[in-house]
Amino acid sequence: MRIVVLTKPVPDPAAGQERLTAEGRVDRAGSPAVVNGNDEYALEAALKLVEASPDGGEVTLLAMAPSNAPETLRKALAMGAHRGVLVTDPALEGSDTLSTARVLAAALREMEYDLVLAGADTSDGGGGVVAAGIAAILGLPYLSYAARIEPAEGRVRVRRLSATGFDVIEAPMPALVVATQGARSKEITTRALSDLDVDGATPGGAAATAKVTGSRKPEQRGATKVVRVPAPEAAKAVVDFLAQRRII
Repeated sequence: MRIVVLTKPVPDPAAGQERLTAEGRVDRAGSPAVVNGNDEYALEAALKLVEASPDGGEVTLLAMAPSNAPETLRKALAMGAHRGVLVTDPALEGSDTLSTARVLAAALREMEYDLVLAGADTSDGGGGVVAAGIAAILGLPYLSYAARIEPAEGRVRVRRLSATGFDVIEAPMPALVVATQGARSKEITTRALSDLDVDGATPGGAAATAKVTGSRKPEQRGATKVVRVPAPEAAKAVVDFLAQRRII
């Protein structure tokens, strides 16, 4: 299965340095960049689908961003994606959501894929309409807010939360799916102590055999000392340094 995940580097919300330019756009140069949080949900969902596919597959990241974005994309690649494609050009600065959708759609035309996954929206602009625009431009089925994604035999079925429960929607592939947090991770089973057969005394602090009798912060070390000497004198300099401190 070949999956493309739409990814956007955004100013780190945790840094608290979001600023606007005189034109009212996000000042990206003044804030550290991270992968958009909702795009991480889509990436994790894609990796889960490839892992479950009998034929395996490939996950490709696709982003339109400034030329300094590769470092941010490498962090997303470290999560397990196989490769990344960055569309970058000074002429793209200031693009609106429609322009962004057109550019990413053009990039997708040159790629082979079964599914395109996207996050619900971005933490900088929050529009949440680029994915829908791409689907409209390319004529792809568009399935939004998918909490569960199940591809099978050339089709994809998603479960989407609704006001009354959930909807199950199916469409032919290739398709564009917006993944929510519910679609991203494997199931985590929670077990209580009463569910387990634990040998020995009751666990917990009262039965602990190791006690903490004291603690302190590590002593702060001084700055690193750099000694520059000619190569023939380097060994003697190291020996003298160790001898002065009675290490040897």
